[in-house]
Amino acid sequence: MQCASPPASNPHVGRAGIAAAFVGGAVVALWLPFVIPAWACVAIGVAALAIGATSCVMHVRACLPWIVLAAVSTSGFALAGWHAADALGARLPASLEGQDLRIRGRVVDLPDRDARRVQFLLRVDDDASQVGALRGRVLRIAWYDGGGAQPRPVAAGSHWEFDARLRAPRGLRNPGWFDSERHALANRLTAAGYVRNASSAREVAAPKGLQAWRADMADRIDHAIDAPISRFIRALALGDTRGLSDDDWATLRATGLTHLIAISGFHVGLVAGFFALAVSLVWRFVPALAHRVPRPIAMALAAVAGAVLYTAVAGFALPTVRTTLMIAVVAAVRCTRRAHSSFDALSLAVIAMVLVAPLSLLGAGFWLSVCGVAWLLWCLPNGDGGVLRSFASAQAVATVGLLPLTVALFGQASLAGPVANLVAIPWWSLVVVPLALLGTGMEAMHVGLGEWPWRAAAFAFDATWPAFEALGESRFAFAWLPEARWFALPMAAFAAFWCLLPRGVPGKPLALLLWLPLLWPSRDLPPHGAFRIDVLDVGQGLSALVRTASHAILFDMGPASHDGYDAGERAVVPALRALGVRALDVAIISHADSDHAGGWHAVRRALPIRDSHAPDGSPTPVASRCIAGRTWQRDGVRFRYLHPTEHFPYLGNDAGCVLRIEGAHGSALLTGDIGEVVERTLVRRDPAALRADVVLIPHHGSEGSSDPAFIRATGARVALVATGAGNRFGHPRSEVVARWCAAGARVLETAAGGALRVDVGSDGPKTAARRETHARLWDAAPRSGHGAGLCYRRNDGPGPEE
Repeated sequence: MQCASPPASNPHVGRAGIAAAFVGGAVVALWLPFVIPAWACVAIGVAALAIGATSCVMHVRACLPWIVLAAVSTSGFALAGWHAADALGARLPASLEGQDLRIRGRVVDLPDRDARRVQFLLRVDDDASQVGALRGRVLRIAWYDGGGAQPRPVAAGSHWEFDARLRAPRGLRNPGWFDSERHALANRLTAAGYVRNASSAREVAAPKGLQAWRADMADRIDHAIDAPISRFIRALALGDTRGLSDDDWATLRATGLTHLIAISGFHVGLVAGFFALAVSLVWRFVPALAHRVPRPIAMALAAVAGAVLYTAVAGFALPTVRTTLMIAVVAAVRCTRRAHSSFDALSLAVIAMVLVAPLSLLGAGFWLSVCGVAWLLWCLPNGDGGVLRSFASAQAVATVGLLPLTVALFGQASLAGPVANLVAIPWWSLVVVPLALLGTGMEAMHVGLGEWPWRAAAFAFDATWPAFEALGESRFAFAWLPEARWFALPMAAFAAFWCLLPRGVPGKPLALLLWLPLLWPSRDLPPHGAFRIDVLDVGQGLSALVRTASHAILFDMGPASHDGYDAGERAVVPALRALGVRALDVAIISHADSDHAGGWHAVRRALPIRDSHAPDGSPTPVASRCIAGRTWQRDGVRFRYLHPTEHFPYLGNDAGCVLRIEGAHGSALLTGDIGEVVERTLVRRDPAALRADVVLIPHHGSEGSSDPAFIRATGARVALVATGAGNRFGHPRSEVVARWCAAGARVLETAAGGALRVDVGSDGPKTAARRETHARLWDAAPRSGHGAGLCYRRNDGPGPEE
């Protein structure tokens, strides 16, 4: 495998340079920690265009290329900033949150059903009868069952009217956690909510349109195959991944096959190629057609038609729309019948994609598809060497070139991916997908015609899937990597570029060192005698990680609910992996309530755990019990339980474990959900043991906790409270926060600041909130200047969350 030499320097501004400048400016605008007003973006864009045009008219030869690049970059900055401001401005106003609103609109995707709810996207009607802030907007709605009764069936393409309670998109902010607020911005979601007063809901119109057709076709696939493997044929034929389980996705991630299983840019390109090939064959058999339309132009037009058709079948999903736009630009370049390099065509396609949808830069798919094509165009400029050798070279280039991106975006590297893709790409793409599409096309012409192609596709897929499942379960299938610093990605990308240069280029072994900040980042663990507490953002629940120089303790695992949400799986485990925790020395379940113990099973499945503690009488399966007086010491830090005492009955919250952590430079108290009765008991029994620099406020700051005597006994400088944004309990209560603030503590809250970090070292407790250290313009937390701190609240009124 040899890649082309770096291009020679060119005094002129090429299309690739313009595309890079345009995308670079847009990226800067989207990753600023604040929103630029729309009017300012318009002014910046107009000024940039005026400067660029003036320079071209005046022929400023000496600096024209740099002026053009600066103008283009500024234009990209202004465009992306304007779109971001517009999308954020469309979010549900705070004045409408928590109200019951009458909404009418059409279901614009395939509803996702589980045991207790159905979720779907709804586009609100754009008429005067709807709330002004919601007209024409897209909402994510959940319809829960009521009293054990299933919600009424909501079909794709149907028109509904119901009452809903909404709130602006908001998610959790943790290391390694999927950023749902960024996802909502990229997809321009205005609000999320749930149906209220289900008895008053009514279906205004029956299902119709493209989405209704996709839902009907998905049902036909299930009926034709009548086996669990049908879920994969639905995904490949229609982009319908609703049937894929968490285990399925885990296997796909471990084997690096996620990009193949749902309709993606790869499949759109494949269909476009089939259409172009078919037209080419027709033109060869009927040469007279070339007199009317040249064969290359006919092939280009056919490729666009095939891409548009397949994109419609996929419901115009963003990755397919992006690829179709790229194909259309390349086809347009081909139709000009002028010589253009592949890089020129790619550059024009990138510019077109960003012009049409600049917010797509927030998604991983844009970067993986564009960078993957760019690597292949650079490293595989010709087809010499045969099909097998070219395919193996392409796989090697994609693996090395895209590894920095996959690690930075997903925090993992699939070690089995190259091997799995060598089999899956040709077999699924050339056998399974064509059969699935053939069945869909034949079924669209007449009911029942698609059964045999669908069954053949299922048979072909099932021939390989068990092997991929076994490969994905191997401990060597993939590796989770800790979160790296910002400079690690560009260093690794440069290292990949250098490693892929032609043979004979010096310095390749040294270039490998540039991978280290990404693949082996520093975890910056506390020194001997110091410790760190990370209170994770898990919603209305608790999970806190305690680290010493070589010791990791997890205190509670976050909530789990009956509707399928598991904070252990979705927040705690990803955060632990991003923080570099490969195993837990001790897992503590303070008590068995679901908001503290709900994620225990997910954590236990994902990580090795050397020891686990829970109160005596707790139903949670653990190795041993927490009991007052039990101690252990690691790395100069002492851990001791203060509660419950021996023979204390299991009473839920009040029987919860209370852990004291004492290092060389300070101490901390983790309290769980104990109430005032237990707090007063601890004060009477051993007030000196309660003295701590950092305290986890008991019971999320409820009114039945944080007794004044307990607060005075702790003398805390920092008080942490774990709560969910806008929770129905009103936690933390304003009077509780006021008592801690009056005692001199700085109160920090996960609902406002995301994951909270406290380092207790030689400089005293140092705090950081994730939403402040990793600020993004799409953050939903109010930017009042106080960040996660709550001591600015008035003592005589409710806090903003209440």
